[in-house]
Amino acid sequence: MTTTGPSYSTAELSQRLGGTLRGAGDVFIVGINALDAARPDEITFIADDPHARRWGDSNAGAVVITAGLESVLADDTKPVIAVDNAELATITLLTLFAPPPDIPDVGIHTTAFVEPSASLGDGVRIGPLVSVGRRVVLGANVIIQAGAQICSDVRIGDGSIIHSNTVIRDRCTLGQNVVLHQNVSIGADGFGFRPAPDGSGLIKVPQIGTVEIGNDVEIGSGTCIDRGKFGATVIDSGTKIDNLVHIAHNCRIGKSCIILALTGLAGSVEIGDGAILGGHVAVRDHLKIGHMARVGAKSGVIEDVPEGASVLGTPATSTRETLRQWAAIRKLPDHLRGGRGLSPAPTKPQRSAETAE
Repeated sequence: MTTTGPSYSTAELSQRLGGTLRGAGDVFIVGINALDAARPDEITFIADDPHARRWGDSNAGAVVITAGLESVLADDTKPVIAVDNAELATITLLTLFAPPPDIPDVGIHTTAFVEPSASLGDGVRIGPLVSVGRRVVLGANVIIQAGAQICSDVRIGDGSIIHSNTVIRDRCTLGQNVVLHQNVSIGADGFGFRPAPDGSGLIKVPQIGTVEIGNDVEIGSGTCIDRGKFGATVIDSGTKIDNLVHIAHNCRIGKSCIILALTGLAGSVEIGDGAILGGHVAVRDHLKIGHMARVGAKSGVIEDVPEGASVLGTPATSTRETLRQWAAIRKLPDHLRGGRGLSPAPTKPQRSAETAE
C-alpha cells in the first residue's frame, strides 16, 4: 500500500474547478488546508473579504477564491484560481485529495457469519466479525464494516455503507447509497410503557413496526432510530442526520432534511421536506414541523411549526420574537438597579413632615 497521495498542477485544478487561473500553472499541489495552516504544497480557499486581506500572510502554494475578491489579495506572486463559489469548490478539492477509503475486500471475511438464506449482490464487501441474519438482502456493492450486525429480513440497497458496530434490527429497510456511521442503532424498540391497572408497575407496549430509510440518507455516529409501534418510522430520501440524534417510534422525516447533533424527537413527530433542526433541539410528541421550516439550536418545540417558519427558544416561538425577548432580558439588571435600560417602576411618593401633621 502506497502512502503517496495524488498531486495536481494548478492548471489541472483550475480546469477541474471550471475556474480562471491567474499566475503559474505548473505549481503542484498535494492537499488542501486552512488559510493559516496550509503549506507551500497545499491549496487553500477564500470566500470573503476579511480572509482575502490575510492572504499575504499565508504559506499556501495557491488559493481558490470567489470571483470578485482577487483585487483584495495582497500577494500577486502565487497562483490564484477564481471560481463562482469558493466554498462549493472545496467540495471538489476535498474529493480530489481524499485518501482511499479503508474498506474490506470483496467477499466475506473469514471471521464473519452470513446465514445461508441471505442474498448478496455483486461486489458486496463484508468485514471481520460481521453478522448477517436470515433472509437478509444486500444490494450490489454494499459495504459492511467490522462488527456490524444485520438482523433477519433486513434489506439494504445498492452502494450503501454500514460502518463498524452498527446494528440494524429485523425487518428494517434501507435504500440505495445510504451511509450509517459507526455505532448507529436502527430499529430498536420504541419507548412505550403504560401503568399496570393494579398499580404493580409498568407494562411494556409491544413495538412491532419497522424502520424505512430512503435513498442517499446519511446518519451520524451514535444516532438511534426506533422502530414503529406499528407501521414504520420513516426517513425519506436525501436527509442528513448528525451524531447522537434520537428519533422515536413512528416519526416521519421528509426529503432532504438536516437534523443536527443531540436533537431528540418524541414519538410520531412529522417533519416536512427541507426542514432544518439545529443542535440540541427537543420536539414534543405528535407535532408537525412544516416544509422548509427552521428550528434554532437548543429550542424546545411544544406546538406545530408552520411551513417556512423560523422558530427559536424554549418554548420555541418566532425567531424575531425570541430575539426581542432576549434583548429585553439583557436590560433587566440595569432596570433592577434603576439604571439605564428599561424604565424603572414608579415609586410611591413619600409624604412630607408638614403633610403628615
